[in-house]
Amino acid sequence: MYFEHDDQIWQKFPDLVAGVMTTPGITTGFSSDVLHDLVSTQTDRARARLSEHSESEFPEISAWRRVYSQMGLKPTQYRCASESLLRRFRKDDDLPSIHPVIDFCNAVSVAHGIPVAVFDLRQISGSLRVRPADGTEKYESFGGDVEHPAPGEIIFADEDGWAHARRWVNRQSGRSAVKPATSDILVVVEALHDGAADDVPKALDDIRQGLRDLWDVDPTSAVLTSRAPRFEI
Repeated sequence: MYFEHDDQIWQKFPDLVAGVMTTPGITTGFSSDVLHDLVSTQTDRARARLSEHSESEFPEISAWRRVYSQMGLKPTQYRCASESLLRRFRKDDDLPSIHPVIDFCNAVSVAHGIPVAVFDLRQISGSLRVRPADGTEKYESFGGDVEHPAPGEIIFADEDGWAHARRWVNRQSGRSAVKPATSDILVVVEALHDGAADDVPKALDDIRQGLRDLWDVDPTSAVLTSRAPRFEI
């Protein structure tokens, strides 16, 4: 089993920096005080950044907006996951509580302005590739409906033809969403802005330390490049 981006992705978006992490051992047992402190540290950073600039001015968000334009999508209609979270956080001064690992990774996402996706590994069939859709893939929404991404749309596709994310970093699937029974996770952090080569490893380090503090686990991670595009799971 592995995670990778298709060659077409690297050719079209050579500035991409992708961080990948896996770990078992996610359980329902954790310290709520530790989680609160971890989330607060990250959201305080986001709050400080938003006090100076709106999320649309963040270089991390601007880069994704350019990518969405390249993909033929309106950046204000389809927003990357980190921009959507930042908009909500700016309005509510809070983030929704979903699951401890999601709550923490969402906080890291708003702090860094970078999309952070978390998948339940056991719901992924075989390997996972970021690639253009051919139109036959199936995507399960959080409401349980099954959709078919349009040919050419960038998706996270497994070997059984399930799309676990649509429009790259816009919308994850309910099929592999983290749930109370989730124990093994795959985390993907992607950025394309100037400085991404430094910022993605920093976000990975924050996630690694937080997972260790919450569950005493030892995550495995890597930063992918066009020359080393595959992460073995």
